[in-house]
Amino acid sequence: MTIQWFPGHMAKARRQVTEKLKLVDIIFELVDARLPVSSRNPMIDEIIQQKPRLVLLNKADMADPSVTSRWLAYFKDKGIPALAINSHAGNGLAAINKAAKEILKDKFDRMKTRGIKPRAIRAMIVGIPNVGKSTLINRLAKKNIAKTGNMPGVTKAQQWIKAGKEMELLDTPGILWPKFEDEETGFKLALTGAIKDAILNLQDVAVFALRFLEVHYPDRLKERYQLDDIPEDVVDLFNHIGKLRGCYAGRSEIDYDKTTDMIIRDIRGEKLGKLTFDFPEDQLL
Repeated sequence: MTIQWFPGHMAKARRQVTEKLKLVDIIFELVDARLPVSSRNPMIDEIIQQKPRLVLLNKADMADPSVTSRWLAYFKDKGIPALAINSHAGNGLAAINKAAKEILKDKFDRMKTRGIKPRAIRAMIVGIPNVGKSTLINRLAKKNIAKTGNMPGVTKAQQWIKAGKEMELLDTPGILWPKFEDEETGFKLALTGAIKDAILNLQDVAVFALRFLEVHYPDRLKERYQLDDIPEDVVDLFNHIGKLRGCYAGRSEIDYDKTTDMIIRDIRGEKLGKLTFDFPEDQLL
């Protein structure tokens, strides 16, 4: 299955981001802590060019904490400032302003030397759909200004928002890219809700999820679905899970659509615990 989603407003958003770059001091690149590479738009490096950047691993509360720690060490090793946050609960947000000041210290010192009056840091927040940009802005601004929603594609325009006296934020629509070179990237984004379910073959997504869990989190898969051993045949695995959860189309026939929905809900709802789908050891970022 090939997963693509590139609505027209996203192409427009890319142009708008490029045009607004000269107005900002720093880029806050928001990624999903569960998939810090798969949820990075590969066009971002090209779009933001040499602007200072702070990577924010959002939804860290849903990610495997041991893997998140390895990701933070990975970014540090690459010379990329990064923080793990939970914008929904507000965890870790106090460190953002401090980190931005540190990153921009030389620039603002030069401005002060030239007699330029101190001003608020101007930051642009970029990220793919449903990664939590608007929720982060509302938390930083301490009010509900940016539109939020648990659906990709909620924000479709840019807006400046004051976050206290020390920071001004430019929200942008989520930008996916026209083609996923790696099929796994599409599956991971679909599994975590970055792509609208309506355009997906969810059975394929569920199969990917089960095979991923079999490799990386086998004990959790066994515990959740009462398995002594994981069947080699994915149909047998579906049949076992469907039977266990009572997902029947008739008296004895397994309803694979119901089973699929239940598997995906279990993963998104953390019924198998906190999961991470990208690992720093596998990346060439």
